[in-house]
Amino acid sequence: MSKTKILEELNPAQVAAVEFNSKPHMIVAGAGSGKTKVLTHKIAYILADGFEPENILALTFTNKAANEMKERITHLVGKKAEKIWMGTFHSILARILRQEADKINYKTNFSIYDKEDSVSLVNNILQEFEIDIAGLTGNSIHSRISNLKNQMIGPDEYEKDFAQTPQEKTIAKVYREYNKRLHINNAMDFDDLLLKPIELFNNHQKVLQNYRKQFKYILIDEFQDTNKAQYEIVKFLATPRTKVCAVGDDAQSIYGWRGAHIGNMLDFERDFDKAEVFRLEQNYRSTKMILQAADSVIKNNKNQIRKTLWTENNDGEQLSILRCADEKDEAFQISKKIKKEVSQKKISLNDIAILYRVNSQSRALEEALRRDKIPYKIIGGVEFYRRKEVKDIIAYLRILANQEDEESLLRIMNFPQRGIGNTSISKMIEFARKLDISLFTTMSRVFEVIAVKERIQKNVKQFKLLLDKYIELKDKLSLAELTSALIDELGVLRIYKEENTQDSKQRYDNIQELLKAIQEYNEENKNADLDTFLEEVSLISGVDQLDESKNSVTLMTIHSAKGLEFPIVFVTGCEEDLFPLNSKFDMNANDEEERRLFYVALTRAEKKVFITYARSRYRFGEVAYQSRSRFLEEIDPNTYTELNGGTGRKSGRRKKSDNYDEFYQPSYDDEYNQERRSVRVGSRVHHEIFGEGKILSINGMGNDQKITIDFESHGMKTLLIKFANLKLA
Repeated sequence: MSKTKILEELNPAQVAAVEFNSKPHMIVAGAGSGKTKVLTHKIAYILADGFEPENILALTFTNKAANEMKERITHLVGKKAEKIWMGTFHSILARILRQEADKINYKTNFSIYDKEDSVSLVNNILQEFEIDIAGLTGNSIHSRISNLKNQMIGPDEYEKDFAQTPQEKTIAKVYREYNKRLHINNAMDFDDLLLKPIELFNNHQKVLQNYRKQFKYILIDEFQDTNKAQYEIVKFLATPRTKVCAVGDDAQSIYGWRGAHIGNMLDFERDFDKAEVFRLEQNYRSTKMILQAADSVIKNNKNQIRKTLWTENNDGEQLSILRCADEKDEAFQISKKIKKEVSQKKISLNDIAILYRVNSQSRALEEALRRDKIPYKIIGGVEFYRRKEVKDIIAYLRILANQEDEESLLRIMNFPQRGIGNTSISKMIEFARKLDISLFTTMSRVFEVIAVKERIQKNVKQFKLLLDKYIELKDKLSLAELTSALIDELGVLRIYKEENTQDSKQRYDNIQELLKAIQEYNEENKNADLDTFLEEVSLISGVDQLDESKNSVTLMTIHSAKGLEFPIVFVTGCEEDLFPLNSKFDMNANDEEERRLFYVALTRAEKKVFITYARSRYRFGEVAYQSRSRFLEEIDPNTYTELNGGTGRKSGRRKKSDNYDEFYQPSYDDEYNQERRSVRVGSRVHHEIFGEGKILSINGMGNDQKITIDFESHGMKTLLIKFANLKLA
């Protein structure tokens, strides 16, 4: 396609941004201003201008965005688009690290640990060294380590310059051991995928020069979301001759809690001398009313690049601010509004999104939607590849690829049950540490571990023979054949089938779905190997799995919604301390970022926005009386109308005994299955604070129903089921 043709569908501001290629430049793209279109047309224009696709590096923040852009570029310029280095920061850098692994003393088949794997590693370290840090769980310690990595602060620097208290010095010790174990396991966590390339480029100038020579044009999408390490990598790769284009919107910088630094965007002109700035201010998504409301809020932020969004779209309906009695009434009112919008405007349920600030808000919303038989999907819940039964099979595959991966080996050592208990495993680990060998190697020498009984030694040997068999087969069979044969020999499908419970049926179906996904992956990627598949699985996010084929309402946090759009959006829980979130509940919360988050929520909508708030809400196990969010007072009063919902905590309710029973006895149709499975004695569940545990008993009825759980890391706890917010493990 010619350059003239590529520019045909663009407005003048977009054309100027696409055509400019003479020096570093930043495109400030307001919400709904056609950012993706500009970026894809710009890359197509660059290719038409004579750049080779392998010389273009395009960095995104989701696989969904990368795949969508690559499809659009292919449509514009043909198959050569496939050779562009396009993907998320993590996937592109993982690709580089695989190629250069030996330079940083890693093997090319390294594992990538997701958060659950990383937290498990921290917990194992705490257990092995008998460390107990008052008030801190393995999850919170890992979050601290991750934050330090995001700021590029290593364990030695942390201990020397930041650790003041005995608790902080202990965290430094755990952090140091955590990094050591990752390396021993030939594994990296998500943060390492950003830090290891910096280590590589710092210590191997020749490698850096090779990549600088290759990447002649670097484009960064969602630039406002880059953290310190990501920006450092961009600056490493860019030379005075490199074309650099950063695209983003400072008003949508909402990831400060995970290290994103809005200063990267504000400082771009300083870091890249004489950089040009382009502003895309015409909005194609929302009505004038929605834009006016969003602009009236965001202008209250001091730290921003000034811009004024405008649109040729119609005025549209005013926003509706709905006052509700409590969270149950809020859910009831939203369900009622959805039914009204669908019946009156003949819209699809896919056109509707319900957004919330924190995941726990979804509980009441789900109950109301189930009650009214409104199908829904949750984005950012338990993602498919994070489900226990799926992760168990993935752990087997990871061991076949990387025998040093101790976390994966520990996960499957006794799955399915083969009589190898925790005590025996601890003795084997002790033996491995003493001889400085891996746990996998220890399995071959288990007969030397005197403390392990002979019967269990034989079980370990049989398990090792099974793994050895499939390690040998992994290069002889296709990925689909390998996985199918392994699952068949393990007998997990038979085990779940024989259990014959709702829970086991769901697990059975999920493993069948995994087999189907691997088969499809095999067909689409003829030369795919095990390492590549495992890498892609590790880097999949919840938004990447958004299924738009099913007609259902979408529920998600506002963070998950960024980059998406819907004709109708409900913004829920707009109360002080919830939205904006109070810093006493989240140390990373700050008013300006919370305001940007509210702006993002409003600008997801194309035609209609409903904003809801409750006068009281159950939070932290008790009723809290709420005041409406300050952000509502900042909205231009000409852009909204106020409506009243219920009048008390019993409004919009059915009888008391019906309120919570959907959690453990779902009443919705099978075709609307939202992966909520029955909770019963013996079920394994996950709690946000206490982690994984097993249900010992369930007592009482309705509001007073209590559940007793034996948590692996916190012992026995008795909780009110309506506040426990449990997920099946």
